[in-house]
Amino acid sequence: MVRGGDGGEAEGSGPTEFPEQFRSYSESEKHWQARRAFLLQNMPAAGGEGPLSPLHTDQLLSLSMVWANHLFLGCSYSKDLLDKVTEMAEGIEVEDVPHFTTRDEIMKKNQQ
Repeated sequence: MVRGGDGGEAEGSGPTEFPEQFRSYSESEKHWQARRAFLLQNMPAAGGEGPLSPLHTDQLLSLSMVWANHLFLGCSYSKDLLDKVTEMAEGIEVEDVPHFTTRDEIMKKNQQ
């Protein structure tokens, strides 16, 4: 189960309509619900900045994939990028997140 913040609305579409077009065919329901919460949480608020530009939309989609791939698949990215997406995902709770052991953690454990 995923619980997220109160994402805004893109102009001309409700908060539930906007992200649905961006679900990947192979994305599991759990993965999608987390990424959807990330998208909704980081959309401009209704009456605020207005609709997302194509560039902003692409950036938001990319950041949502970085966050979800790191969370669910254990992908690694630069510290600055992970810090940014972690901040953007603040308040989104995802149950049963897998734990991944990094190569460095394995090497450190073997040396002890």
